[in-house]
Amino acid sequence: MNDTGQVRGLDPRLDLRNHSPDGLAWGYPGSGLAQLALAILCDALGDDERAERLYQRFRDVIIARLDRDRPWVLARRSVLDIVSRLEDEQPG
Repeated sequence: MNDTGQVRGLDPRLDLRNHSPDGLAWGYPGSGLAQLALAILCDALGDDERAERLYQRFRDVIIARLDRDRPWVLARRSVLDIVSRLEDEQPG
């Protein structure tokens, strides 16, 4: 969902890394989580290098904990807030 509340498709960013030939996923241990985390961060940040630095932690902290059986929405503002916290927690 973008800042205006519109829902749109998400580019999986296979050009950066191809963790999951089966696509994006969440809420279970598998390769689709990493791909989804990377795609979300690339989209929200607009900075591929920054996204690549953070997506594994974002996967563990957010994506792995999403309920597979319930719909969810992760707004860009929420992603940016989470990224800010993750960056604050990174060692110097």
